[in-house]
Amino acid sequence: MRVLGIETSCDETGVAVYDGRRGLLAHALYSQVKLHTEYGGVVPELASRDHVRKLLPMIHAALAEAKSRSEQLDGIAYTAGPGLLGALLVGACLARALAFAWRVPSIGIHHMEGHLLAPMLETPAPAFPFVALLVSGGHTLLVEVSGVGRYHTLGESLDDAAGEAFDKVAKLLGLPYPGGPALAKLAEQGTPGCFEFPRPMTDRPGLDFSFSGLKTAVLTARKAAPDDFQTRADLARAFEDAAVDTLLIKCERALQQTGHRRLVVAGGVGANKSLRARLKERVTQLGGEVFYPRLEFCTDNGAMIAYAGYLRLARAASSVPSAVAARWPLDSLTAP
Repeated sequence: MRVLGIETSCDETGVAVYDGRRGLLAHALYSQVKLHTEYGGVVPELASRDHVRKLLPMIHAALAEAKSRSEQLDGIAYTAGPGLLGALLVGACLARALAFAWRVPSIGIHHMEGHLLAPMLETPAPAFPFVALLVSGGHTLLVEVSGVGRYHTLGESLDDAAGEAFDKVAKLLGLPYPGGPALAKLAEQGTPGCFEFPRPMTDRPGLDFSFSGLKTAVLTARKAAPDDFQTRADLARAFEDAAVDTLLIKCERALQQTGHRRLVVAGGVGANKSLRARLKERVTQLGGEVFYPRLEFCTDNGAMIAYAGYLRLARAASSVPSAVAARWPLDSLTAP
């Protein structure tokens, strides 16, 4: 089975072609970072319009790279949610139109399921069951994964997602958009221990997260501290250490609670170097393994949607396109 994947949930246009025998044949990604930088964040209407401009030429280019004709496709997968409604509609409408014209099924894919399954594109791929940490600008949750569509949410953020907190703190420190990568780079020049911030909700049982108070602690310290480069770097380091510690503690609890020894980390914050190093060290000490997608697949991409679509279409004779949804709980999905 050969599947075209389309990702348009936010500000990145992703297209890919996945083949069940030959693997990933092509993938292309266009980021709108430059478009939104002057506004300090994503402008939904501009994101939707840019998807309209970029998507069809990118599909033609991906098919050419894959040396694949439209009649060789067996299905089209698109992101149906969660995400920006207008952006989702662009991808969904084009996917359905092409599926109708090419007489193949189309299927709506949950954006976070795509992230969760992205490490399975790598070698070695994680085997089921495992615990997944899905950590991005819009979501932070721990999920027990027993198979495709068999997800149980163990904990989630009660306020800001981790990536959202990274971006907001970066803005407090005067860093450019997108803030998360800029903050991580600045933190590399910070001195450990100059500031001490709380590790939210780690002093109580449970696997839920909260990052709003951590952001407020940085704001309070920022107002009382000198406004110079080294101080900003020290604040960035202290914030990153606190956020990474919090994620690390919760992941360790989740592994102990479930008894699993495999941890999958996906989403944009999964590209953070400090998080990767700390998780690998700790999970290895516990006798487990950590799995990540390659760095280019940590952020939104079409490859993860094509792969998730392949897994679902390969298990079903036909599929009914789902309506797009700005909000969509992951554990509402069912096995194909």
